[in-house]
Amino acid sequence: MEEMSNSLMCSCELSGIKPVMVELPYPPVRVKNENLTYANLLSIDYCGAVSELTAIAQYINHENCLAASQCPMAKALLGMAISEMMHLQKLSELIVLLGGKVDYTAKLRNGDWRMWTPEYVHISSLTKQMLQDDLDAEQATIEQYRVHIGMIADDYINDILERIVKDEEYHVMMLQFLMNEV
Repeated sequence: MEEMSNSLMCSCELSGIKPVMVELPYPPVRVKNENLTYANLLSIDYCGAVSELTAIAQYINHENCLAASQCPMAKALLGMAISEMMHLQKLSELIVLLGGKVDYTAKLRNGDWRMWTPEYVHISSLTKQMLQDDLDAEQATIEQYRVHIGMIADDYINDILERIVKDEEYHVMMLQFLMNEV
């Protein structure tokens, strides 16, 4: 018993957290045909600087930083991370169907490629800055998806991307609310 009194414990219970997303189903994952150009575009959304993988890492970092002191906010960020994981999974399925590879490498239009790196993650010790970084990332993600939707002539893919954008827009709204709470 004495050992317990000398230990620290996080009182924020994070099990059972559900994804923070709009209550709409995702369209079936399918493509018209293989297309490496589209697969490469989606690889940027998957693991580029502005990507689902970056969002997951950033949300998890921020959740970890806030869990001990701001449990409700940490739970919201973890829920957003779980939603981003679902987006990552949808993108990986699309990339494979399009004939691409899921290898944590963003294939850029100029022929270059970039391996995902944690350097893409914005890390701050200030709650307000964490939320601002998350908000900026969500807005950049929405913009990037809109550009890619305009470049992809496959309604199956675009339907999934549009559905993902709805979640990202919901995250923007949630982050704006959280920022007002700080």
